[in-house]
Amino acid sequence: MKVVIITGASAGIGKSTAKYFTDRGDKVYNLSRRENPETENVKTDVSNRQNVFDSVKEVFNREKRIDVLINCAGFGIAGAIETAKEEDIKKIFDVNFMGTIYPIQAVLPYMREQMSGTIINVSSAGAPLSLPFQAFYSSTKSAVSSMTEALRIEVKPYNIKVCAVLPGDIVTEFTDKRKTFISPNDVYKPRVESSVGKMSKDEQNGMSPETIAKLIYKMAYKKNPPVYVVGGLNYKILVRLSKVLPKNFVVYLIGKLYG
Repeated sequence: MKVVIITGASAGIGKSTAKYFTDRGDKVYNLSRRENPETENVKTDVSNRQNVFDSVKEVFNREKRIDVLINCAGFGIAGAIETAKEEDIKKIFDVNFMGTIYPIQAVLPYMREQMSGTIINVSSAGAPLSLPFQAFYSSTKSAVSSMTEALRIEVKPYNIKVCAVLPGDIVTEFTDKRKTFISPNDVYKPRVESSVGKMSKDEQNGMSPETIAKLIYKMAYKKNPPVYVVGGLNYKILVRLSKVLPKNFVVYLIGKLYG
């Protein structure tokens, strides 16, 4: 049995992942502002550093170890870069990026002491494939991916494994909760509405969150997980193509799809 902390385990990928681990006998703690009746719950605002550190300490005090940290907490915003408000930009970075950093900083002293642990960060296929009108979501997930690479090197001497999971389109409440900012006279309005509509349709026809939960579980128990693993065959192909095709061509294709 592993002691598993999952941020954002009250909804979406986090909730499905919590259920997948719990059903297989692991002890799961949900660090979220909302409770999950299928897990242990420690009410946490992941964008509040002290709150996160206190929550992680509470888990450790109960269990005397932390085996796995899975960073799932996050949300999306949509709109043009030009018209985005400063507070919206700061909020998505506070939750999606700093809300990944704080739990990592909090668990590492315990994992270093026990000389073991696994950290899995949920990034997105929208990190290597930057999405127009979701630039800030893509940016936060790109930051998570880059940080994951560096962290993997830093903690290797302590037998701590680090991996990023990059899901493609998933059917969750993420779609309905995404905030779209469009002012009445926004010159980007028709394109934002078209782009977000296409993205929302793709998401609602996407994979089930259980698909990613299984992948995360596999990575948590893998002896040497890859730095990145992409969820969904179609997205694996797209991400691989984005690495070998000329960047101008990749940007052109994404623009045709979502621009």
